[in-house]
Amino acid sequence: MLRYALKRLGLGIVIVSVAMMMLFAMVYVIPGDPASVALGPRATPQMIEALRARMGLDQPIWMQFLKFYTSAIRGDLGTEVLSGRQVLDVVFEQVPFTLALIAGAISWSVLLGIPLGCIAAVRRGGFVDRVVGILSVAVIALPSFVIAIYSLLIFAVALRWLPAIGAGEPGNPKSQLMALILPSLAVGLGWVGYIARMVRASMLETLEASHIRTARAFGLTDRRITYSYALRIAILPTITLLGVGIGHMLSSSVFAEIVFARPGIGKLVYEAISVRNYPIVTGAVLVTTVFFVVVNVLADIVIGALDPRVRASFD
Repeated sequence: MLRYALKRLGLGIVIVSVAMMMLFAMVYVIPGDPASVALGPRATPQMIEALRARMGLDQPIWMQFLKFYTSAIRGDLGTEVLSGRQVLDVVFEQVPFTLALIAGAISWSVLLGIPLGCIAAVRRGGFVDRVVGILSVAVIALPSFVIAIYSLLIFAVALRWLPAIGAGEPGNPKSQLMALILPSLAVGLGWVGYIARMVRASMLETLEASHIRTARAFGLTDRRITYSYALRIAILPTITLLGVGIGHMLSSSVFAEIVFARPGIGKLVYEAISVRNYPIVTGAVLVTTVFFVVVNVLADIVIGALDPRVRASFD
């Protein structure tokens, strides 16, 4: 198990390193001079050159990348162009809001998707199975920003059950939870369909396994067989799906944070791009990349701990 975990960790480090190179290259080729944008149209050439020198943009590209890479390893992502604050401080101020949004989206997808998938598998070919299949495809096909807009119009504007914008009152957990319901629903509803279909397919395969037939032969109830034996095995592919899904949820959170005027990394990146604040863009994307890789490595380790066949495939 230790060797399997170290291999997954090493692969994660390689992925982060490649992502850093690609991120630096993409930021470098974006049109526009960040120094000119930051100083505005009235800036003199001397002021622009001074800011470019302070940002290190006057150095060769290989030196810029080497400085960026070594500083990132030390945890130093530079300073913000406009305020002069540390980039990590600015990014980490927004991280809790995005993590809360992702946690809420995962809760929606798991609490709805797993039971629906189990019911559809147990009642295979029946009316409930067909309804779950139709609903799964429907929510998968709906873009997150469409769900965000219509949920805002229905539950916040028309019915006035939930707040329309913001992240709730600081220090008031109930207000923050109420403000989290609609954005997390918009991000997580599509993954309800993915998880329901994954659990259904995995459950159908597991219910045909020999140990399940043996359990039936011993007279165990269908409920105990389904939830105590079959679901424990069928849930493994869902863990992998959630690890991958978190990356998609992070991208979907951008729309949710903009539509619901919530603070978060997605909104921070959107605003930073509009003013060519490259250090913030680089720092925020790098932090989310590391978070995504760490989550997937942890998901692989959990699956390896639960399923010895996965560990054996890496030996």
